[in-house]
Amino acid sequence: MDSRTASPGGATGLLLEDFSLEMTGKDVPALHEARHLLPAGTRVNVTFLGNEDLPMRLAAARAVKDLGFEPVPHLSARRMPSRAAFEEFLSRLRADGTSGQVFAVGGDPAVPEGPYGEALALIRSGLLEQYGVQQVGICGYPEGHPAITGPELWSALERKAAALAERGIPGHVITQFGFDPGPVLGWIGELRDRGIHLPVRVGVPGPAGVRRLLGYAARFGVGTSAGIARKYGLSLTHLMGTAGPDRFLRALAEGYDPQRHGTVKLHFYTFGGLRATAEWVAGFRATIPAAS
Repeated sequence: MDSRTASPGGATGLLLEDFSLEMTGKDVPALHEARHLLPAGTRVNVTFLGNEDLPMRLAAARAVKDLGFEPVPHLSARRMPSRAAFEEFLSRLRADGTSGQVFAVGGDPAVPEGPYGEALALIRSGLLEQYGVQQVGICGYPEGHPAITGPELWSALERKAAALAERGIPGHVITQFGFDPGPVLGWIGELRDRGIHLPVRVGVPGPAGVRRLLGYAARFGVGTSAGIARKYGLSLTHLMGTAGPDRFLRALAEGYDPQRHGTVKLHFYTFGGLRATAEWVAGFRATIPAAS
């Protein structure tokens, strides 16, 4: 027996333990529909979209908690209009008992709407600890970012990890999704070589239409060459079909070495199909042996 788990099936089960997924403020009805499919305590990230307001974000986090799951509200630095708005959001989360875990992200706007230009500024503000935050997620980009260079991405990640350590706040990394496990595992290996040993949640797209998946991939700079698409199960000529991450997860499990890669779990991007993702995960988990 080598340093990995006893079998690829066992490794897949290990990766799927304590998986997390993502929802928007508009997905509360879908979360109610999917509640019986998700294990109690599942971490559910609540995004911070520009077309949703504070009451919607707060209501979504409360719904996650009320259904027996762990809410992880997103904090979008460049969408935060002021320190007062940031404090109000955190204060309201704390009052609802939903501030324990958050995910700090830079956000989409090219120009910040307020004083915070990056997620690091939110961490360094001192407000997270003040309002009861006990764990912070940060971003990772195994295939890079269309608007940020590789050295800049690594520097930002290293600075965020160091800031969390300095403040004694546990953290984890959630990666952008991809279709090829090779770059993901290579990136996690480099992360460890750089001395960052935070748990990693590998971003995985839930089952979705091929056209939609390719659209998101183009937006985020994710590789979709013909070879990668074929291995994943995408058809570049039949865009009306759908695809799930079955092949990706099995290939990821085959290459995953706990001693090399450390703690690795999965994070599902639902792309508007929360119930479909929950159904897929429940069905897939039923097909694999328990981790050994």
